[in-house]
Amino acid sequence: MKLHTFRPRLLEALPGYSKRQFAADLGAGLTVGIVALPLALAFAIASGVKPEQGLFTAIIAGFLISALGGSSVQIGGPAGAFIVIVYGIVERYGLANLLIATSLAGVLLMLMGLLRLGALVRYIPVSIVIGFTNGIAVLIGLSQLKDLLGLRIDKLPADFFTQIGVLTQHLYTFNPWALLMGGACLALVVLWPKSYVMPTAPVTARDKARRLMSHLPGTIVALALATLATALLDLPLETIGSKFGGIPQALPAFALPDFSWEGAKHLFIPTLTIALLGAIESLLCARVADNLSTQPRHDPNQELMAQGVANFVVPFFGGIPATGTIARTVTNVRAGATSPVAGLVHALTILLVVLVAAPLAEHVPLAALAGILLFVAWNMGEWREFVRLRRFNLPYRTILLGTFFMTVVFDLTVAMEVGLVLACVFFIYRMSSLFSVEAVTVLTAPPGVRVFRLYGTLFFAAVAKIETLAEQLPSSTETVLLDAHLMVSMDSSGLDALEQLHRTLQRRHIQLLICNLNEQPRGLMQRGGFDLHIRPENLPASLEDGLALVGTVKSGLKPD
Repeated sequence: MKLHTFRPRLLEALPGYSKRQFAADLGAGLTVGIVALPLALAFAIASGVKPEQGLFTAIIAGFLISALGGSSVQIGGPAGAFIVIVYGIVERYGLANLLIATSLAGVLLMLMGLLRLGALVRYIPVSIVIGFTNGIAVLIGLSQLKDLLGLRIDKLPADFFTQIGVLTQHLYTFNPWALLMGGACLALVVLWPKSYVMPTAPVTARDKARRLMSHLPGTIVALALATLATALLDLPLETIGSKFGGIPQALPAFALPDFSWEGAKHLFIPTLTIALLGAIESLLCARVADNLSTQPRHDPNQELMAQGVANFVVPFFGGIPATGTIARTVTNVRAGATSPVAGLVHALTILLVVLVAAPLAEHVPLAALAGILLFVAWNMGEWREFVRLRRFNLPYRTILLGTFFMTVVFDLTVAMEVGLVLACVFFIYRMSSLFSVEAVTVLTAPPGVRVFRLYGTLFFAAVAKIETLAEQLPSSTETVLLDAHLMVSMDSSGLDALEQLHRTLQRRHIQLLICNLNEQPRGLMQRGGFDLHIRPENLPASLEDGLALVGTVKSGLKPD
């Protein structure tokens, strides 16, 4: 098997890189960095870790993914899809084991890229992706009700029904100021202009103001106004400072997490979950970027390797899992990014803000971050797919809804497993229904000859149609001729079914001829030793040759 050659897209972009490109990437990187700042804070807090861990992840992972990745414009960092996963791992295994699982997932992602498995991730059915994405969005929204309502809960449990119970039990601690602040931030982000096309003429001051507003991220405006209001009015709200003590105004320190093989054995499922979700999210994001950008299409294997390096490194600086992020990548593309340099600028922008303005984060109200995350969760879900379900068949609806409910009620790993099993079962059923054995009438066929035509793929789920063929034959049958020119392929179970049919017919002294074999079934028969049991002349090249052989070969069985 040929291994993937490590070649980041950045190396391809730098030759011939112009000042004009740098100016475009600089503007895009600054824009995305500002957008990413409140999201990194919100994702970390919602994941049950310190806010600076989200910032450090955005800086380090964002830089590494852009520098080493296979996409020209993808932006990496902490993602909303990981909130539920990270929160559950921290709740069940602790922060130290989260860091270990993230590093191990990074190794797994690197191996996936090295072994060129990037294309396989695309084979996951879209119904599964939509199901778990919508499920995660619901869980993110539920997890934000605590801060949105200002409830006095030390720590929410990870289980869905337990969360609802705890939230209900603490409704008496409701803080109306928190709901007012969170609702105002949510409304501001929703109503803030995302883009504005200037009219041809005349251009008014209002038009210019709206265009200027559209260049400012609504999340930053909401966060800044909420922080200012909380600090000046001394509102009774829980803030980053009151809960976490603020954010350190320094670079993250390198530290090795406590590692033991005994503990790592229990982290197999968390590691696999982080790796699979990271691979799916990053490659889906890269495909979205390809559709929006004029840059060359991404290299999925290189992208997986970059994701692996980033996730392996960030835990040593206290970071959390990272992947490609659709919202920030789309912002990067629309801001005019031309190369991975924009992603590097985005990471350096966040670093500069941390070094210069970290003390200001002390007054950021958690209710404001909850409002922003509710907007992220709403945009993350593909809710229209629920309305469109009636247009699709039962397997699609079952897989999507099954994955959705499994994600909400249990966890993403169970949802992926159940979704893939359902997808495989329905696919096997569908493929088996496409295989058929049909009796055909051939006017030139001698008496006692029954001709059957095989359609589709003869595999383990379709062998019953061959196994019951002998029972359908009248007593006057002397020869069975199978026309296989429409049988495109066959597996070993199909070959075994043909051998069993041959033995059954031979006991009844009925001749078996198989004509018009395609290359794959004929090759499998030769490798499986079918030609050791049946004479070569019983495998004629055409239907006409088979009819000409009727009666000339009394037994298909070779003499011992």
